[in-house]
Amino acid sequence: MAISLSSIQKGGARKPPIMVLHGGPGIGKTTFASQAPRPVFLRTEDGMGTLSVDAFPVATSYQDVRDALTALFSEKHDYQTVVIDSLSALEPLIWRQVAADANKTNVEDLGYGKGYVMALDYWAEFLGGIITLRDQQNIMPILIAHSEVTRYDSPTTEPFDRYLIRLHKRAFALMYERADIIGFADWQTMIIKDDVGFNKKQARGIGTGERLLHLVERPAYIAKNRYNLPETIPLSWQAFSDALSAAFSQPEPQPNKPAKTAAGA
Repeated sequence: MAISLSSIQKGGARKPPIMVLHGGPGIGKTTFASQAPRPVFLRTEDGMGTLSVDAFPVATSYQDVRDALTALFSEKHDYQTVVIDSLSALEPLIWRQVAADANKTNVEDLGYGKGYVMALDYWAEFLGGIITLRDQQNIMPILIAHSEVTRYDSPTTEPFDRYLIRLHKRAFALMYERADIIGFADWQTMIIKDDVGFNKKQARGIGTGERLLHLVERPAYIAKNRYNLPETIPLSWQAFSDALSAAFSQPEPQPNKPAKTAAGA
């Protein structure tokens, strides 16, 4: 393709966001994704329970995942959302493929860290397929992942624990870079301080039963969004859709115009 000034396009086109949703087991990640418009599930684990949604058979190899994405791209359908459930279970399939390519039985057999670097090629291919579906068929990707509590060594504070996406650090870095939205799903917790005597209080957490979706990163968890979405909303597709629609309805920022000078007035 020849590149010239005539090929310049105006930015800011509203495409469906690439969303990563992580959280603990049973919080409702799969249920949230099932409420998206016309979803189809590409499963790498069987965690749908009794949900009645369209789904490919559970993938048992990376090639199964590749074939499912190819089918969505090449065959006629009316799906508007593709849900990967889950990234955390997709990762071992990619590792197995990397090992098979090298005639090894385990990704660790390739030498210290080498297999995980090679796995990035497959992650990039997978994300390329997701982005192609988004760009060419207007399909929104929702990528579900499990969370894990990990010690974070901050350069500016004492170390602390935080919820991260359960992926190898190299795959996580790639996913963090490419995702437009990373949401962390968690239960709402209230802290109650009980008087235990001797002028001392003991803190305990009480669950309210409400599920929340955090969309802005905090020390306790990874989250992000590119759309100035609210920091926290209820974990429901309606609340998320309303917030995203409100963000998309905002006028695009205009570049600052240079101030007029006396000569140019």
